[in-house]
Amino acid sequence: MTRHFAHHNKPIAAICHGIQILTAADVVRGRKLTAYPAVAPEVTMAGGHYESVNVYEAVTDGNLVTAPAWPAHPLWMAAFLKVLGTEITL
Repeated sequence: MTRHFAHHNKPIAAICHGIQILTAADVVRGRKLTAYPAVAPEVTMAGGHYESVNVYEAVTDGNLVTAPAWPAHPLWMAAFLKVLGTEITL
């Protein structure tokens, strides 16, 4: 399922150690992403470009939205909604 989403440019959101599913599926090669810092070597070994960001930030690369941990939920969710084409107005 992960490979299908990646190969068909469908939106993907992952946070913390969830990025390990993406590395196992071999879909991070050449992609810019972040994760829990302990996962950084795995991202690099899988060919991804690990971005070290503050714990409350998110990284978007095309259809892929990632974040290092739960404090990033507001920015991560906002970024994913944007990738989905959602517009939130007040």
